[in-house]
Amino acid sequence: MSRTDSAGDNRGMLQACLNGPRTPREHHHLPVRPEELAAAAAASVAAGATDLHLHPKTADGSDSLQASVVAATLSAVRAAAPDVPVGVTAGSWTAPEAHERIAAVRCWTVLPDHASVAWHEPGADELARALLDRGVGVEAELRSGTEAAAAFAASPLREQVLRIRVSITDATPRATSTAAALLPRIPTGAPILLHGRGLGAWPTLVLALERGLHVRIGLEDTLQLPDGGIAGDNAELVSAALAQRTGITF
Repeated sequence: MSRTDSAGDNRGMLQACLNGPRTPREHHHLPVRPEELAAAAAASVAAGATDLHLHPKTADGSDSLQASVVAATLSAVRAAAPDVPVGVTAGSWTAPEAHERIAAVRCWTVLPDHASVAWHEPGADELARALLDRGVGVEAELRSGTEAAAAFAASPLREQVLRIRVSITDATPRATSTAAALLPRIPTGAPILLHGRGLGAWPTLVLALERGLHVRIGLEDTLQLPDGGIAGDNAELVSAALAQRTGITF
């Protein structure tokens, strides 16, 4: 890997999740094409993001791990935001079977710095091994409401991941209670990124900041600002996250 995780910074990494499995029907500035993702990446980094997570998409907006799609997306984003780590999804929505995603990873011609592997999905260990074999960092997603934490704790790869992403799917303000109950079950040994979704995104981000964990924000996780208004774009969400961090005493 050409870039590293910022585990040594007690203020944590701020990852911008630029699009996710959403479509432009959900937000008028959702980036899909490589040039749109490049512009969103540059603006988010200028706003303060230190890491990027995105879903490469085909022209019709479908998530894809196809080598040509990944290469075009990564090349455009890296040209617009050099020296910032860029990660992609490797979730089951890109291809239903793990062996299909492993085959795609083995065909990549341009490599991301990291890729997210959902440990509640079948074949997580094998997919993570394929990524590691190619020199791609693994962001282990441990999703609330699943047995991912237990599966990851038993994984022979648990000491080899770049970081652990604790994903709280309770999209309500009660998400912090879900997070607080889940965090003690997370294996130690790797930096932790904690994030929520929907109405749970901002309360979870504040909890992560209070605990000195890595955070992420972007149109994948929420379309709303802390005051409930609709964000104009990813960069506005990143700026709002930095404003939240300013109010936290470490």
